[in-house]
Amino acid sequence: MVDKEAGAAAADADPEALKRHRTLFRAARRRRNPPLRRTDITVTDEAAVQRAVKAVSLGNAMEWFDFGIYSYLAVTIGHVFFPSGNGTVQLLSSFATFAVSFLVRPLGGMVFGPMGDRIGRKKVLALTMIMMAIGTFAIGLIPSYATIGFWAPFLLILFRLVQGFSTGGEYGGASTFIAEYAPDRRRGFFGSFLELGTLAGYVGAAGLVTLLTALLGNDGMDSWGWRVPFLVAGPIGLVGLYLRLRLDETPAFRKLEDDSAHRASEAASTVEATARGDVARIFRNHWPTLVLCVCLVGAYNITDYMLLSYMPTYLSDRMGYSETHGLLILIATMVVLMLLINQVGRLSDRLGRKPVLMTGMLGFLLLSVPAFLLVEQGSLVAVSAGMLMLGLSLVCLLGTMSAALPALFPTQVRYGSLSIGYNLSASLFGGTTPLVITALISLTGSDLMPAYYSMVAALVGVISVACMKETARRPLEGSPPSVATPDEAAELVESQAPLPKF
Repeated sequence: MVDKEAGAAAADADPEALKRHRTLFRAARRRRNPPLRRTDITVTDEAAVQRAVKAVSLGNAMEWFDFGIYSYLAVTIGHVFFPSGNGTVQLLSSFATFAVSFLVRPLGGMVFGPMGDRIGRKKVLALTMIMMAIGTFAIGLIPSYATIGFWAPFLLILFRLVQGFSTGGEYGGASTFIAEYAPDRRRGFFGSFLELGTLAGYVGAAGLVTLLTALLGNDGMDSWGWRVPFLVAGPIGLVGLYLRLRLDETPAFRKLEDDSAHRASEAASTVEATARGDVARIFRNHWPTLVLCVCLVGAYNITDYMLLSYMPTYLSDRMGYSETHGLLILIATMVVLMLLINQVGRLSDRLGRKPVLMTGMLGFLLLSVPAFLLVEQGSLVAVSAGMLMLGLSLVCLLGTMSAALPALFPTQVRYGSLSIGYNLSASLFGGTTPLVITALISLTGSDLMPAYYSMVAALVGVISVACMKETARRPLEGSPPSVATPDEAAELVESQAPLPKF
């Protein structure tokens, strides 16, 4: 309170008062903005950062392996779990079930996000991993509609809800974990490994589905082969859980805990805080940033799910490609993106988050129609070229977003705010993308509806990127600076030390 009053007095004081009381006003300014000390700076352990990145990225790969399986088996799942009849109705039912899991993602974000800000990032990420593995493994055990009738789609929806609820705490926690571990100047590079895990999960899912389809054929997949990818997720989840449990808590969260330990009243209020109170406080105090986060994630998710989840169905259902050929083209595209994504993250550290994100958004805005016109040509070269055009735009978002989004919020509410904003947007726009595009094509008869939908999303993204602050190479809000070496810490202290006056 004294600091605020002193600051206000300094701002309102007339020039004569400043001249008469220079020492007083200088002391007030120094108290509000103390010089940076060496002990204020976090020097990261390279080995610990690499362990954290590997464990979190593997977990993220498993999450998207699970979601990728469902996307790539959408037609088969429609046959197995829904009554026979119109093929489009079965496909819509399958995608509707895909979208259902996204309806509970905001609830998962509201529960797991604030929990991660109270008890730590590591514990919550381990819990979400367990729930996702259980939900995915259980889907592989559900009997078909022909066997148990109504209970088959009911159980499918139930376990999709478990998956969606757990995923509500995954991305916000995973991106927060890496962002808080990484040094400020390399946050984009290390953050890009999270989305490398996303692509690896999709590639693993697409590769396994393609292999099984080639070996078993459509009849074998409809009979029992579709279960194998879901059952494989169980052991993968156990490996990811083991790696996550071996991690230490992030330096930024440990620093926050240490500071709270010295403020008994604040620590007590933190313990007594309820999840409902945490969520209300986030909406009340950070709503402008939440709106920005929702818009950024909406644009990012629509373009992401359009290419990585919906495109194989588009190629098989609209273009007449076999499911295997469509997946092979997508796998090749994703492998190219995996080779580029870390370089994009490194580029965002050097040029800034905004220029790289803007490049990706403008790419979708300007290239979506040309890309889909190429895809409609039907030849392997044309389809591959169209997919690659969209993929190169997407990789600008994939390689940057996991470092840009956590930096929007302060450390005290980062996990909770990001989980809520990300999952609200993913629920409204991301998971509904395959369903909305399929319905729009059915209503209009235009095969260019995916391109138009992506363009609208990209326009929102362009405006959002223009409104966000640049955060590259800067400390996370509410956290001390983080550097890679002691020499870098000494250099930072020296650069911010006041110049001597003679």
